Amino acid sequence: MRIIMQVGTTVAVAGASGYAGGELLRLVLGHPELRLGPIAAGAHAGAPVTSVHPQLAPLAGTAFDPTDAETLAQADLVFLALPHGQSAALVADLPPDLPVIDLGADFRLDAAEDWSGYYDGAHAGCWPYGLPELPGARARLAGASRIANPGCYATAVAVALAPLLAAGLVEPHDIVVVAASGTSGAGRTAKANLLASEVMGAMSPYKVGGVHQHTPEMEQSLTAAAGAKVTLSFTPTLAPMPRGILATNTARLAEGVSTGDLREVLHASYDDEPFVHVLADGSWPSTAATVGSNAVQLQVAADQHSGRAIVVSALDNLVKGAAGQAVQNANLALGLDEATGLTAIGVAP
Repeated sequence: MRIIMQVGTTVAVAGASGYAGGELLRLVLGHPELRLGPIAAGAHAGAPVTSVHPQLAPLAGTAFDPTDAETLAQADLVFLALPHGQSAALVADLPPDLPVIDLGADFRLDAAEDWSGYYDGAHAGCWPYGLPELPGARARLAGASRIANPGCYATAVAVALAPLLAAGLVEPHDIVVVAASGTSGAGRTAKANLLASEVMGAMSPYKVGGVHQHTPEMEQSLTAAAGAKVTLSFTPTLAPMPRGILATNTARLAEGVSTGDLREVLHASYDDEPFVHVLADGSWPSTAATVGSNAVQLQVAADQHSGRAIVVSALDNLVKGAAGQAVQNANLALGLDEATGLTAIGVAP
């Protein structure tokens, strides 16, 4: 791996015209140890960055670069915020010692059959999975040259359920997740179902029946935590808000487990974590409280009537669910404090 100076590390962002790409630009602009290098966006190459991201006033007068390996290789570290399936070909042309953090799905899945079941093209392999709060993850991410950034839904689900599965407090074979996401989770491409007239005042499910692409990723991380095969039913819904994920995660309780037992394990897992907050008893997560932050809010209850644990998680899908987590992983890769340039404080109202 190449030696990188921590102060003033130059980073490139590919896919910078998208929502996650724009959030990466915002976070890097406020990061004390990183500086922006190439800002690449294929279809927008040559256009002013502020024509797409008017909120990024410091970049007035800066234009998007083309998305090619030669341009990106000018940086010390590369963020790829490209559509799923597009990162692998670009990575193949980058120097092998150039650190890369991929926000797409190309390198998240261990098994080729999981990839082929949900994505097009050949399986590109698997990189260290960039969810630092999972057991053992930090050791794999510290100094890593290649990191696969998790999906937004997958982050909300894994943070909520992994500690309970690892402790044996819930069963791995009957997990059900129903989650609501803001419209930015669908990307910036114009789609009729994302028009304001269609979204405002309505909620609707999509990709129902185990076909959502985050399903194998969720099962993979939860299986690792449980030490046994996890089966998960996932129903995503679209909520009339630009940002946020609220996930209701349920699993069958092990015999005799109480709400107090569940809370004790979550507190033991996360009380020392900078970005995961187990709320006070009686308080429940809200997407509004996490907007603009790298935080995850959690609350849990044991539903003794149905024999199920209910864990509700909330996060900002563009920050902890994408760009903020990528910066957190970059900090670990570069040997910085992982919270550098990030906040756990949301913006409300």
